[in-house]
Amino acid sequence: MTFEPLANAPFAVQFHVATVLPAAVLGAVLLARPKGTPAHRLLGKIWLFLMVATSFSTFFIHGINAFHGFSPIHLLSLYVILASVPAVMAARRGNIRAHRAQVAGMYFGGIVVAGLFTLVPHRVMGAMIFDGTSGLASGLAAAAVSFLLVAAGALAVREAGWGGLLRRR
Repeated sequence: MTFEPLANAPFAVQFHVATVLPAAVLGAVLLARPKGTPAHRLLGKIWLFLMVATSFSTFFIHGINAFHGFSPIHLLSLYVILASVPAVMAARRGNIRAHRAQVAGMYFGGIVVAGLFTLVPHRVMGAMIFDGTSGLASGLAAAAVSFLLVAAGALAVREAGWGGLLRRR
């Protein structure tokens, strides 16, 4: 693992990483811990700020130039930005089911799915994790990152109540 790709990346990428990593960890904590407590509300506000800041930063990153400098990842950013309003409104109205579904969806799309895209070759995070390592170390890093993303995805699916979609009736 090397931090050189991040150190040499544009400021927008550095800002993005500086907001998305704590958002990923904090989001997992929020999804796993008891809900409705004063700590949950405070940390949730911090998490939402980090997610929106992360999403806005993507509009200054154009590494995958699919359409006029933008890519499908930018659609996830729009989703997170737009979903933040109904997520907050649902919580304020006491519609916890809708709130949970919104924030879990934001976490799943904005962290898990987008996180998978970061591992594409020649992207900063992929280069940080895999460049300069032996085949064994690279494989172990890929396994660890894959496990974390699958675990985070499973947590989001559970909290969103999407588990019923996976069960046979």
